[in-house]
Amino acid sequence: MSPGSPRYQIVNSWPGGFQGEVVVRNAGTGSISGWTVGWTFPNGQQITQIWGGTHTRTGATVSVRDAGYNGVLAPGATGTAGFLASATGANSPPTTITCTTR
Repeated sequence: MSPGSPRYQIVNSWPGGFQGEVVVRNAGTGSISGWTVGWTFPNGQQITQIWGGTHTRTGATVSVRDAGYNGVLAPGATGTAGFLASATGANSPPTTITCTTR
């Protein structure tokens, strides 16, 4: 099991878009040297801007990787990436969020 424990949340929303963030907490007993969080947007949402990480997208599937400066996490520490995204219609959160660590 990966020591990275991810959380996805919508921070703010408006017609046609929203601000979200992913937070990774090192729930393990040793340090991790990087993290990647993945999910699938259920309603066609698309990230338009990101900070604290880099992202890739294949269809509705998104991967967000740490930005380097926030990738090394001691036990109990957290790393965060924020983003702006477009959303037309429903803005349901992803049902499954994964995290891999290095």
